[in-house]
Amino acid sequence: MKMNLRDLELFVTTAEQGGLSAAARLLDLSPAVASASLKRLEADLGTALFVRTTRSMRLTVAGERLLARCRPLLDGLRDAEAEVRAGENTIEGQLQISMPSDLGRHVVLPWLNAFQERHPAVRLKLQLTDRLADIYREPVDIALRFGKPRESSMVALPLLETNRRVLCASPAYLARHGAPETPHDLSAHNCLCFMLDEAVNDRWRFYQDGAEIEVTVRGDRVADDSEIVRRWALDGLGLCYRSRIDVQADLASGALRIVCADWEGNNQPLYMVLANRRQVSPAVRVLREFLVERMREMVAA
Repeated sequence: MKMNLRDLELFVTTAEQGGLSAAARLLDLSPAVASASLKRLEADLGTALFVRTTRSMRLTVAGERLLARCRPLLDGLRDAEAEVRAGENTIEGQLQISMPSDLGRHVVLPWLNAFQERHPAVRLKLQLTDRLADIYREPVDIALRFGKPRESSMVALPLLETNRRVLCASPAYLARHGAPETPHDLSAHNCLCFMLDEAVNDRWRFYQDGAEIEVTVRGDRVADDSEIVRRWALDGLGLCYRSRIDVQADLASGALRIVCADWEGNNQPLYMVLANRRQVSPAVRVLREFLVERMREMVAA
């Protein structure tokens, strides 16, 4: 059987309105289209659904049977459509988010608490790790990542487009060892390095007046957890090269100080990464807007 849903809708509306012309006006159809629709449905079923006179239309026995079956089905479909359309603007559901450990614990976590207070129907499941989550294979809806992903198939929504690395150390370390005047002086300092997927980030790039230099650094500590590197720096154990947003609060409090301030570090833009655009739900859109607003406030402070 190849009945068309629109044909069935016209049939039910015609029965309810008592005539084809009234049904056509209600459904915004031309009389010719409405007539063709009803004829097509009767041809598909192989039976007449209405007895037509010059003044009225009344259901046949077959038409009465079809109406009894179709009316509740169409009502159910209309209700389902209304629920789906309402859900298009509903901020609810579970979001599974992966993000770097230090960024998550010290920057984003308090913001997410505030977000859930504003949108209590949203449930969060967090994965704090410096390992890059595989958003195609792991149960992750969103990943917050520094740097735009290389995979062109991914959706990368910018959260913070300017986020340069800064070279910094605690006042205690600088009091003991002095501050390097240029990045070239880092060979005389203990540099705290971060490791990602067994690759140690020991080549630090800096920029000044259009020139770029790369300095290979050394130190007595390496960690695959960015929070540990930050804690080592706070404890006065060496210099660290971190994205500004990660240490913004430490810089504001004076717990860390920027050195070689006239040299710029690498830009580390922060993105919200998703596997495809179908995952950009109302909750995701609102969360992104919320995070962008908070990050702008932090940078401007």
